[in-house]
Amino acid sequence: MAFTLDKPDGTAGEAARRAGYAVRFDHVSKSFGRAGTHQLVLDDISLDVGPGEFVTLLGASGCGKSTLLNLVAGLDQPSSGTISVPGGRPALMFQEHALFPWLTAGGNIELALRLRGVAKNERRTEAERLLDLVRLTGAHGKRVHELSGGMRQRVALARALAQDSQLLLMDEPFAALDAITRDVLHEELSRIWTETGVSILFVTHNVLEAVVLAERIVLLSSRPGRVVQQWDVHLKRPRRVQDHDVSELSVEITERLREEIRRHGQR
Repeated sequence: MAFTLDKPDGTAGEAARRAGYAVRFDHVSKSFGRAGTHQLVLDDISLDVGPGEFVTLLGASGCGKSTLLNLVAGLDQPSSGTISVPGGRPALMFQEHALFPWLTAGGNIELALRLRGVAKNERRTEAERLLDLVRLTGAHGKRVHELSGGMRQRVALARALAQDSQLLLMDEPFAALDAITRDVLHEELSRIWTETGVSILFVTHNVLEAVVLAERIVLLSSRPGRVVQQWDVHLKRPRRVQDHDVSELSVEITERLREEIRRHGQR
């Protein structure tokens, strides 16, 4: 088993373009537990995410989606197979905003910039630029408790972007938000992805969310997680959940997901 974070010359984006992928899974499997009692969670995953591509991992709860993201983030190691990230360490955005409550919105972003090695006299300007990017102009001095749930997730996104990584990992970041706020943030994330060119690997169990956001949808089987089907999504943007084409593709994917859930339940 192996996990590779390259340290390329030039930018992370250039390294990913030279390699032809932002992250590569090569026959990756993951088990938990001791020998003889281990539980296979992921089984023989082979998958590439291209430079600048937006890919969603879709599947029922417990299929190993978040585990796969943790492996890419370096929070755990595969039991077998290899993971390669040519652009260096990815940025990770969690289900919860995970902001430090004793820091302002700008302070949370500046901390990420500081850890990246950005000079002190440049951090404020860069933090404000990132707040502008996520449509939070003027929020630099706001405390976390002064922000709505959607605003907190925008700050968390800005903080992730502050890491200047070629690859952004997102683990159901909008799951706890109300439907209207989630729809707004879908539009904002699509815009930011288009403007920045960052590669995104996005975990969700929400089929509509996957169709609205992704260029490619990867369906994982119920445990153990295996890649069972992929869809290239060529629908024009911006997309909304009420669009006919979005609904039509969502129905097709939902039926395939239900097949996997039924198959798992009959074991």
